[in-house]
Amino acid sequence: MNTLLTPLMITQEALVVLVNKLNTVKHFTRKYDDRFGEEGAKIGNILNIRKPPRYLTSLGQALALEDATETSIPLVLTQQRQFAMAFSSQELGLQIDDFSKRIVAPAIATLANMVDYDGNGQFINLYNEVGTPGTVPQTRLLYLQAAQRLNEEAAPFEDRVCIMTPAMNTNLVDAQAGLFQASDKIREQYNSGMMGLGLGFQFRLDQNSRNQVVGLLGGTPVVNGANQTGNSIITNGWTASRVVLNAGDVISFGTLTAGSLAVNPQNRQSTGVLRQFVVTGNVSSDVSGNATIPISGPSGFGIVTAGPFQTVTQSPASGATINIQGAASTSSLRGMAFCSDLTFAMGCADLPLFGGLDIAERASSKDLGISLRILRAYDIFEDRAPIRGDFLYGFVTQYPETGVRIAN
Repeated sequence: MNTLLTPLMITQEALVVLVNKLNTVKHFTRKYDDRFGEEGAKIGNILNIRKPPRYLTSLGQALALEDATETSIPLVLTQQRQFAMAFSSQELGLQIDDFSKRIVAPAIATLANMVDYDGNGQFINLYNEVGTPGTVPQTRLLYLQAAQRLNEEAAPFEDRVCIMTPAMNTNLVDAQAGLFQASDKIREQYNSGMMGLGLGFQFRLDQNSRNQVVGLLGGTPVVNGANQTGNSIITNGWTASRVVLNAGDVISFGTLTAGSLAVNPQNRQSTGVLRQFVVTGNVSSDVSGNATIPISGPSGFGIVTAGPFQTVTQSPASGATINIQGAASTSSLRGMAFCSDLTFAMGCADLPLFGGLDIAERASSKDLGISLRILRAYDIFEDRAPIRGDFLYGFVTQYPETGVRIAN
């Protein structure tokens, strides 16, 4: 006997499918969702997330006062994705299982994958990167290096997640073969073909990993001028009149013996590696090969040589080489290693419901902070019921220092 679908059955079934398809963004924190409810949900809603101040501390008995400087970062609801379709009266008489499999699941899977794809785009805000663009990691070492980079940035050890591309997953599972570990873990990897838990990470395969294309580069670029600080740096020596760097490219300055090295954010001591920065916009050289590069590093800061928000041991020297991750025009995917519920945040809000409709329901997942609205009307002329599902959301990279890109 057929069972007619109730509005709540439709909405809850859709939400279950949506949650199951969010492979990466389910590891983003959603603790700010309820803050958007104060003024109503609409695209453009902004929440400024306050970040804690940092201090230098002092040694000795004499009182040394420090200024408390709080910073913030905006989380904006910028995207509203939807699916829309129409059902005949006959289709609305399907069993709930048939409805989920044939109608709801494909629509929600597409919506969820696009949300997940959007979330994976946050990789572009991470400035640390390990590996070689265009070369899929072949061993466990690169993942251990990603963990090392997190350790150097004082990231928490708990709840670390590694998002892998399909090729990364294949190589890592193969590299793990034959290692001594619990037999049930070996069996799980063999049966599922998935990495699972290991090397300090919870590994997740995601086909929605995003691509990065290295700029055209060209010339022999160097830093033009000493003692530069802030979120941009003046350079020269590029091939003239071309787009030399793309937004999302990763660069560093100088050498290990005479360059701008990274510092631990808590004790400001050198980590022994060059500080990497992410390029925040496309960069073009002028007719003389000069270019000013916009950059971002820890907590959104650029080159800072002293104080509680220090990022480098020293400013790049004039004439210091500019090191770029990857060869010119290399196009490749990026995996990510990050701290779940800390590195990235996702905001979602309840969209308004309207009267005069056949269905106006909303389903929410308290654990994941996801709210999906379903609306359905009736078209008397065509004997059909148009239905739409909507999801309003936005992303922000809260603490880029707790994440690492993995070149693929």
